[in-house]
Parts: sequence; C-alpha cells; structure tokens
Amino acid sequence: MIIELSTIINAPIERCFDFARSIDLHLESTKQTGERAVAGRTSGLIGLGETVTWQAKHFGIRQTLTSKIIRFEYPSYFTDEMVNGAFKSFRHDHLFSSVGCQTIMKDVFDFESPLGWLGKLANFLFLTRYMRKLLVIRNQVIKQVAEAPGVLSTID
Repeated sequence: MIIELSTIINAPIERCFDFARSIDLHLESTKQTGERAVAGRTSGLIGLGETVTWQAKHFGIRQTLTSKIIRFEYPSYFTDEMVNGAFKSFRHDHLFSSVGCQTIMKDVFDFESPLGWLGKLANFLFLTRYMRKLLVIRNQVIKQVAEAPGVLSTID
C-alpha cells in the first residue's frame, strides 16, 4: 500500500526539514499512542545511517519498530526504512521543495502488511486509514511548530 500526502508550510525548507527529522517533535505528534524512543537515536535530529527504535501502543498492543535513515540530502529529502517491526516492510520518503516563501512537504509511505491475504484485508478494513491519520497528525504538528513565531529554528 502507498499513502501519499502533501502539506504546505509557511516556513523555510531547512526549518521544515529539521522539524520532520526531529525525534522530540515526532514524540510530541504521537502522544496518543504513548510512543517512546527506546534505542538508537532517542532525541535530537536523526541523520544518515542512524536508527531509532520506537515503542508504542497500537490497537491495544505494545509494539516495537526500528527504522534506519537510508537516504539523506539536506534539505531536499530523507528516507527511513523499517529494519525490524510488525510490518512485512515499510519505506517512508520525506520530500521537501520550496515555492516562494512556502515549503511543500511530501510524504510517500509505502508499506506491506504481514500475513498475506489477512494483511491485505486489514489494510482495506482499517490499517491504511489508521496509518494515514497518524501521518496527517504528524504533519499538522510539524506545520504548527514550523509556522510558529519565536520557536527555535531547529530542535537539537
């Protein structure tokens, strides 16, 4: 399954890029799942070759997922890919472009559920909608913080 989102942010591309790779801001955007960074990079800005292991509660089940930054070009794009976790696979491309004084932040989230046809059924019934909602919330938090006056330019 592929989920694509575009978010227009009234802030410089560098600011948006850094907020998108901030572990601390990610935690803020996932409060509803009780997400925690428990290994690898657990705060600050994640970069090329670094991993982060997340623990969160989804669908009433505590889950652990480790992802690694496999592509990185400041401030245009970065890609994280699952190393270990509940999905059969996932890859999340974060793409940034400037248009005037605005930044277009684009997500391309490509995931495959485990369990064959049962996973495909779960995707259809609820998982794709659930993942899209998590991404939308995350992007709203990034937009809100990036556009806020007086907020530091990056989170270190």
